[in-house]
Amino acid sequence: MMLTVLQPPGWPRPRGYANGMAGEGRTVFVAGQVGWNPEGEFAGGMVAQCRTALQNVLAVLAEADAGPADIARMTWYVTDMPAFRAAGAALGDVWREVMGRHFPAMAVVGVTALVEEAALVEIEAVAVTAIRG
Repeated sequence: MMLTVLQPPGWPRPRGYANGMAGEGRTVFVAGQVGWNPEGEFAGGMVAQCRTALQNVLAVLAEADAGPADIARMTWYVTDMPAFRAAGAALGDVWREVMGRHFPAMAVVGVTALVEEAALVEIEAVAVTAIRG
């Protein structure tokens, strides 16, 4: 594995993310992905859009021969923080379904709007993969 979880001694282990990650290899930057399909049609509500946005992140990573376990950091931008919080358990299910049991360093930021008007969430990622020669 190219990534190591950074967990300061005595700190409680966070749920659903890591405090930090260290990596060695090729860095892959994934632009913010929203919850739309290749035709530009948005999925339903918050949970559906989060699932699709995560799937879109993985589609971009696949172009670099990378996957969920290579993600070192993610930033989520959400337009409705109360809806995001209310979807907690369902989002956990979506995470495990799409991303497995890998939990990178993450931040969730509440924003007033995203460029795509119908978008409820936008997710960007940084991954570290093996250097291929």
